[in-house]
Amino acid sequence: MKIAFISDIHGNLPALEAVKKDILRRGVDQIVNLGDSLSGPSLPRETAQFIMAEGWYSLAGNHERQILAEDGSPRGASDAYAYEQLTTIELDWIRSLTHCHQLSDEILICHGTPRSDVADFLETIEGSAMRIARPNEINERIGGETAPIIVCGHSHVPRMIKRHAGQSDEQLLFNPGSVGLQAYAADEPHYYAIENGSPDARYAILEWRNGLWQVDFHAVAYDFESMAQLAQTRGRDDWARALRTGYMVILFEGIIQRLNFSFI
Repeated sequence: MKIAFISDIHGNLPALEAVKKDILRRGVDQIVNLGDSLSGPSLPRETAQFIMAEGWYSLAGNHERQILAEDGSPRGASDAYAYEQLTTIELDWIRSLTHCHQLSDEILICHGTPRSDVADFLETIEGSAMRIARPNEINERIGGETAPIIVCGHSHVPRMIKRHAGQSDEQLLFNPGSVGLQAYAADEPHYYAIENGSPDARYAILEWRNGLWQVDFHAVAYDFESMAQLAQTRGRDDWARALRTGYMVILFEGIIQRLNFSFI
């Protein structure tokens, strides 16, 4: 059994198409999408139509909720652009999604954590960056879930952690990383940046192999320049640099400059 997990596409259809091609050549049995599929200045409607046509099981991320804004909250620039591009068909599809789902007896999938679509699961914001979450932090966020495997998205950081839930019980927790955006910055609770250091699209495969569940992480090259140019034409130089480099800072004459990046 081989399951490919993708997440955080953010409307980057060329990255998604390249990832799909790479997945198919590896003989995968199922593809699962963990959410944050559309938000951003790229191709939200086309990406939604692609995912819907594929019929992959998909979750809603926090950005799907923010695109709908059914609680009356104001939309950020990236969510507002996506909302303007979507038709009733795509919006109804978003409404049908949930942020957490028991995929099988062994596998629980969520966008953020089992209890929140906007909280990071395997990382913790500290200073201007993220660090790996400590065991006690994961214990708090897991919400009593006992599934042997929990797969999450949201942070854009590919990571795997093995949690020892008891003397003999072990949980495999992992994030496949982001298909569509390898760097971003945010200002809540304060400024911090996530940088994966290359533009390559990320995903992961979970496979039952040699009597064990094993995770393989993959990075796929694609035509990021077309998406970077598109972001620039839509006034989003911040996204363009992130798409081209996987970084959120500029090193100029020995001075690191932060980009003004609106992830929301």
